[in-house]
Amino acid sequence: MSKNYKLDDWSEIAKKELKEKELEELNWETPEGIKVKPLYTEKDLENIKHKIGMPGLPPFTRGPRATMYSNRPWTIRQYAGFSTAEESNKFYKEGLENGVTGLSVAFDLATHRGYDSDHPRVIADVGNAGVAIDSVEDMNALFKDIPLEKMSVSMTMNGAVIPVLACFIACGEEQGCPKEKLTGTIQNDILKEFMVRNTFIFPPNPSMRIVADIIEFTSKEMPKFNSISISGYHMQEAGANQVQELAYTLADGKEYIKAALDRGLEIDNFAPRLSFFWSIGMNFFMEIAKMRAARFMWSEIVKKFDPKNNKSLALRTHCQTSGVSLTEQDAYNNIVRTTIEAMAAVLGGTQSLHTNSFDEALALPTPFSARIARNTQLILSEETGITKVIDPLAGSYYVETLTSNMIDEATKLIDEIDDAGGMVKAIEQGIPKMRIEESSAKRQARVDSMDDTIVGVNKYKNEEKQNINILSVDNEKARIDQINKLKRIKSSRNINNVNSYLKKIEEAAKSKNINLLEICVEAAKNRCTVGEMTTAMEKVFGRHSLSTKTISGVYGKSIKSKEQISSIDKHIDKFIEKEGRRPRMLVVKMGQDGHDRGAKLIATAFSDLGFDVDVGPLFQTPEEAARQAVENDVHLIGVSTLAAGHKTLIPLLMKALNNNEAENIKVICGGVIPPDDYKFLFDLGVSKVFGPGTNIPQAAIEIIDIL
Repeated sequence: MSKNYKLDDWSEIAKKELKEKELEELNWETPEGIKVKPLYTEKDLENIKHKIGMPGLPPFTRGPRATMYSNRPWTIRQYAGFSTAEESNKFYKEGLENGVTGLSVAFDLATHRGYDSDHPRVIADVGNAGVAIDSVEDMNALFKDIPLEKMSVSMTMNGAVIPVLACFIACGEEQGCPKEKLTGTIQNDILKEFMVRNTFIFPPNPSMRIVADIIEFTSKEMPKFNSISISGYHMQEAGANQVQELAYTLADGKEYIKAALDRGLEIDNFAPRLSFFWSIGMNFFMEIAKMRAARFMWSEIVKKFDPKNNKSLALRTHCQTSGVSLTEQDAYNNIVRTTIEAMAAVLGGTQSLHTNSFDEALALPTPFSARIARNTQLILSEETGITKVIDPLAGSYYVETLTSNMIDEATKLIDEIDDAGGMVKAIEQGIPKMRIEESSAKRQARVDSMDDTIVGVNKYKNEEKQNINILSVDNEKARIDQINKLKRIKSSRNINNVNSYLKKIEEAAKSKNINLLEICVEAAKNRCTVGEMTTAMEKVFGRHSLSTKTISGVYGKSIKSKEQISSIDKHIDKFIEKEGRRPRMLVVKMGQDGHDRGAKLIATAFSDLGFDVDVGPLFQTPEEAARQAVENDVHLIGVSTLAAGHKTLIPLLMKALNNNEAENIKVICGGVIPPDDYKFLFDLGVSKVFGPGTNIPQAAIEIIDIL
C-alpha cells in the first residue's frame, strides 16, 4: 500500500538532496517583494483571500466569459501603423488575409501630440513609429476597403483622443457604417500618460473632462464600442513591477468611474464597456496571477458603486507582449520570449492579444517578422489544445497563492493612492511616477550586476554578428506626402464652415454642458484637421508641460558590481584632476517622443556613478537642446531616442552646436537605433552609440575615456 506522504516527508528528502545547503536557500523574493517557496501544497490554499469561483460569474477570477476560448478564441490583433495611411492600409489587409481578426492602430507621435504634419515641431516625427492622421481623409485612406461594421478596431490614442476618435466616427459614417455599429476600443487613458508615456496635451483636469465626454458620448451613441482601455502596459514598459502595474491601473480605473458618475451617468450604462490593457513580461506565473488578481480586485472595486448588472463587475482585457524584454543583442531570442509571454497572456485569460515582432528592439517590424509574431498566436490557438479547457491553471497551489499575494501587495499601493486623495492628486504629488522610476532603476541595477539573467545580453553572449533585415521609413517622404494632402484638403473645404466649427469647439471647451466629441465629429466631417481641433481646445485648456525631476541613490545602492564602481571612481578622479570638475552631461529627448524611461534611467544611474547630470525638458527641438547644453557648460549631450527620429534630429543637433560654436561638446546616442545607422551617426560626429541592453557602468567608463 502506498503511504500518504506529507510535507515533512518531502522536507526530509529535499534536505538530503541539498547536502550542504539549507532548505530556505531555495526560497526567493520577487522584485515586488513577494516571497516564493520552492513547493506549494493544498495547505497553502487555506490562506488565499480571493474567491476562485466560476468563469463568467462574479468575481470573474477565472475569466469574464463562461466558455472562454472553448467557444471563441481570443482576438488576434496586430498593433501596427507606419508612414502614411495608404501604406498602413496595405499592411492591415495583408494581416487580415493571414489570420488577424482585429486591427490595432499605432499613430505617429505628431498625431499623438495633436500636431498636424506641417507643424515645425514635428519635422522628425511624421510617419515614424506610427501612421500620420491629419484629417478624416487620412482615416478614410487607412480603412479603405476594410468594412468597419465587421471589424473591431483598437486605437492607442490619449492626447489627441477627441479629434482622432471624431475622425474615426466620421470615417465610419462616410463608409456607410453608423456610429452605433462601430466596434473596438479607444485607449483614452490619460492618467497613465502623466505617469509614464507622456503623450499628453492638456493639463490633468481638462484631460479628465475629455475622458468623461468620451465615456458619455459612447455610452449613449456607440453601444458596441469600448470607451476606454485602462492601460498598465506602458507602466511596465517604463519599469513598473507587476504589482505596481496592477495597482496603479486599477486605481486609474476607479478615477475614471468617479469622473463618469460625476457627469451623471449610471454605473451600468458605461462600466460594461470599460476595458483594460496589460503588458505581459517574462515572469510567467506572476503575469498569470496578475490577470487573475486584476479580475477579482476590479469586481470588488466596482461592487462598491452598487451596479445592478453583473457585466459591470467583469474586467475584460487586451494584452501585449513586452517591448522592454526585447533585446538588440541576439535578437532571434526575442521569438522565444514573445512565445512565452503570449502563453502567459492566454493562460491568464486575455480577450485579445498582440505579439511583438522579434526585431522591434532594432526598428519597426518587417513583413517577415510580423508574420512570425502573428503565427505565434495562430499556433497557440490552433495547434496546442490550450483553447479546449477553460482556465486550466485554476486551483494550482502556486498560482492561487501568488494571486492572493498579488492582491495583498496591490491593495497596499491602492490604499496609498486613496490616502493621497485619488489618482489625480497622487499624480500631482508625483507618487506613482517616483515608485515606477525607483523600480526601473533597481531592475537595471540587477541586470548590470548579473543578478537577473538576460540571455544573449549579460550571459551566454553570441559573438557572431547577426544580419537582420529591418524596415526603414522614409520620414521626409511621408512628411511631404502628408503636407501635400493637407494643402489639398484646405484648398477644397468650406473655410466658413471650418471656422464656425472651430469656434464651436472653443466654446464647448469653455462649457461643461456641451460634449466636445459630439462637436468634433461634425468638425471632422467638415474637414477640420486634428491639429486645428486640438488648437481650438488648447486656447481654453492650455498645453501641459512637466517639470523634470529625477530620483537619486536607488541605482547606486542596488548595483553590486563593486569592481566596476571602483573603476568608474578612478576614471572620474582622473577627470577631475585634469578638468577641475566632474564630467557634466545633458540628457535630452528631442521631437515628440515622450517615452522617457531610458533617459530617466541614464540620468539617475550616471548621477549615482559620479557624473553631474542635467535633464532637458521633454519635446525639445535640436536648437533648444544645443542652447541648453551651451548655457549649462556640459561636456557631452546624451540623446535618448526610441521613435526613429534620429536620422533627422541628430544632424540638426550637430548643426545647432556648430552654430553656437560648441563643437567641443561630445554627442552620444542611445535607444532603438538600427545598427546600420551607426555609421551615419559616426560620420556626423557622434562619439558613441549605445543600444538596448547596454551595461551602464561599462558605458560610463567608455564615455569618460572619450572626454
